[in-house]
Amino acid sequence: MSDEYFIRRPEELLSPSYVVFRPIVERNLATMLRIAGSPDRLRPHCKTHKMPAVVQLLLEAGVRRHKAATIAEVEMLADCGVRDIVLAYNPVGPNIARVVAIKQRYPDLRLGVTADHPTPLAQLASALDAARMTVEVYMDLNPGRDRTGLTAGDDAYQFYRTIAETAHVEPAGFHIYDGHFHQADPEERLAALLEKFRPIQALRDRLERSGIPVPKMICGGTPTFPVYATIDDPAIELSPGTCIFHDANYGEKFPDLEVFKPAALLFTRVVSRPKGDRVTLDLGTKSVASDPPMGQRVVFPAMPMGVQVLHNEEHLVVETPNAGDFAPGDWLLGIPRHVCPCSALHKEAYVIEDGDLVATWPVVGRDRQLTI
Repeated sequence: MSDEYFIRRPEELLSPSYVVFRPIVERNLATMLRIAGSPDRLRPHCKTHKMPAVVQLLLEAGVRRHKAATIAEVEMLADCGVRDIVLAYNPVGPNIARVVAIKQRYPDLRLGVTADHPTPLAQLASALDAARMTVEVYMDLNPGRDRTGLTAGDDAYQFYRTIAETAHVEPAGFHIYDGHFHQADPEERLAALLEKFRPIQALRDRLERSGIPVPKMICGGTPTFPVYATIDDPAIELSPGTCIFHDANYGEKFPDLEVFKPAALLFTRVVSRPKGDRVTLDLGTKSVASDPPMGQRVVFPAMPMGVQVLHNEEHLVVETPNAGDFAPGDWLLGIPRHVCPCSALHKEAYVIEDGDLVATWPVVGRDRQLTI
């Protein structure tokens, strides 16, 4: 690996562990800002890092608007001083009361939530009425992901009108997540995106002609935010998350994202050499995101020909022709294929700068509930 991943005293690090290289985080942040063109166009998603220290870096860079996936992440952001947060997850059940509690604790917080169905919307409005409070509501739109949201059309038009007519909620615009666009070529990605985005723009125009404002459109994730950044529409807010840490998956799939570098890696040690061509590491499934397929969850630059053949809770077995280069106690770094869930698996991250361990950053947002 390059010198930027040098660790001077690895004996100071427990394994398995999460290691953040601060200078790379800062460069990724600078690149994100350069692509966006202005911090005012950004609403980054905290679900990747979940760390107050990273929030502070963003605030220092002038990024004031943020997005979260859980109420715990909202609380973390608010505790860091963020005062414009969107919970990009439809609140239902007890989470409706938690949304109200967040607003009660932070009365100066500009809080938005998403919605795509009238029943939870009515329940939220009732709870806000009882508390004499108001929050912003973004209509969640489905640009073909088919995970949540309404397809741009008559049903979406009527639902947004319902939001506008509901007391104690303010129609704030649209939320659009399109994680299904995997075109390697940015031009092909743009064409696929525009096919879905033009009906959304038409829906926005139809609503505004009827007198209902659509102030914002929170758009995309890391693969599409550079594409949205090229669209001249002042309502667009760019919402990348992964690029602050980056990972092997996006690095391999999207050549245009090579401007970002992996900044959060996994530190592991050899615990056994059970056979001549095998190396067993302590990087089990409890330490690395396991949503990628078996054998593709982490990339080891020190084992370029390694094949991951067994993955259990506390063990990862790799077959590699250079197994003889490793002995029990040796350490190496792995680049996660999907970095976001890795943050949820570690209580804190070691922070490396110029080869030295300079801090540990708590992963506060990893829990489902903090105090609310």
